[in-house]
Amino acid sequence: MRASPSSDVRHAGDAGADAATYREAMLIVEELHLLLTRPDGRVESAASVHRLFGAIAAVIVDLSLRDRVVVTEEKNPAVQVVSADPIGDPVLDTALARLAPLSGKRLQSLLMRSKLDPLDQVVESLVAQGVLVRGERGFFGWGSLRTPESDPGPEMLIRSRLAAVLSGSAAPALADVTILAILQGMNAAHPILKNEAAGASAGQLKKRIEQLVAGSAAGDAVTKAVNTAIAAALMAAMTPVIVATTTG
Repeated sequence: MRASPSSDVRHAGDAGADAATYREAMLIVEELHLLLTRPDGRVESAASVHRLFGAIAAVIVDLSLRDRVVVTEEKNPAVQVVSADPIGDPVLDTALARLAPLSGKRLQSLLMRSKLDPLDQVVESLVAQGVLVRGERGFFGWGSLRTPESDPGPEMLIRSRLAAVLSGSAAPALADVTILAILQGMNAAHPILKNEAAGASAGQLKKRIEQLVAGSAAGDAVTKAVNTAIAAALMAAMTPVIVATTTG
C-alpha cells in the first residue's frame, strides 16, 4: 500500500468503499492521466499540446503533499526539495530524484522540462494496478506503445466525484481541487469535463473552478497556495504555445 500524504486528500464525508480504495491507491498524477487520455490510450486532443505541463504540475503537488517539496509563496514561485528521502513509490521516487538537482528553480520553468515528465512511470503504475493494459503500437507498428484502459472503474469514479464537487453536492478533497486547477490551467477543463459540468459554459466552469480553488474548505492555506501557483504557472508556461498555435 502506498504511503499516505501528510495532508488528508480524501473527502471528509463517506464517498463509498470503492471510491475510498481508489483514492488511497492512486496518485493525483495518475488520476489526471486517466482524464487526459481516451479509453484507447491516446491523449485527448484538448490536452495533447499541454499534457506535459499538467503531468509535471500534478506530480509536484503529489510530492508536496508528502513533505518532499515546497512551492514558495511568491508571484513567480520556485520549487524547493526539502527532503530527498525515498517514499517507496516508483512514480514519486523517480520524480523526486529528477527534481532534486533542480531544487530552487522556478515552477514555470520546471513545467516545460521534458526530463521531468512522469508519463512512463505513471503508465507502468496504472498497468500494475490493472487499470491500463499494454496494447500494440500504432502506425503499423512504428508508433508509440498504446496502453488502453482495461478497467474503466477508476476513471468513472473520478468523473463522478468531480461532477459532485462541481455541482456543490460534495465537498472537494485536495486532489479534486488540484485536478480541477490543473485542467483549467491547461485550458482543458471544459472539453475534458463537459459532461461533468452539467451544461455549464466554459466561462461558467472556469469561474466555478476558481471559486473552489480560492474557497475550498479542504486542506490548509499552503496547499491552496500551491494550487493557485500551479494554475498561474501553467498559464504562463502555456502562453508561448498558445500564441504559436494561433498565429502560426
